[in-house]
Amino acid sequence: MAELRRYLEHTLLKPDASQAEIRMLCEEARRARLFGVCVNSSQVPLASACLSGSGITLVSVVGFPLGAASTAAKAFEAAEAARAGAQEIDMVIHVGALKEGRADYVRKDIRAVVEAAGQFGARVKVILEICLLSEAQIAEGCRLAEEAGAAFVKTSTGFSKGGATEAAVRLMRQCVGDRLGVKAAGGIRTRAQALAMLEAGADRLGCSASLAILSEEEK
Repeated sequence: MAELRRYLEHTLLKPDASQAEIRMLCEEARRARLFGVCVNSSQVPLASACLSGSGITLVSVVGFPLGAASTAAKAFEAAEAARAGAQEIDMVIHVGALKEGRADYVRKDIRAVVEAAGQFGARVKVILEICLLSEAQIAEGCRLAEEAGAAFVKTSTGFSKGGATEAAVRLMRQCVGDRLGVKAAGGIRTRAQALAMLEAGADRLGCSASLAILSEEEK
């Protein structure tokens, strides 16, 4: 757990992010030797150019932050992002369909994104938005993500009423075992919070406060 940089995806998803900020995000990730960078799909071409040759994984969100776009729209966005250089796609699950018990819809929605991204070698994480779900719904979301071929499940967008919790991460890890990864994101701002998420079972952390967390680690 001492090498937090190996788990961190340096994240900038705010709607008014400028190109200068994206360049800075990528430069910070390079200097700090972080695992990845996570941006909105429109920023992927720029981030890909900035990260060229760095070995840093480029992640794009899709259907963000609501997850309520059509399946075709999500699949198209995923393909475009992967074509432009994203190596991983963080898609938002259709929360309403999951809560209604429309398992077939949710499974097909995820699978369409997995297939679209997979054409270009990109893996998919499924954002569950845990603050809107019961434990049973979180478990069901994990099951459907696995059945649809996703590589990871992820806690949160960071744009709803709550973010990652240790309890949810622990539950998600129990659901997927070692078959899928678990990404904790949303509200992780300190070293203590980051370590708690890793101890609960996360193997990836999405953070906008990556540098502050590493600064604490170095101290």
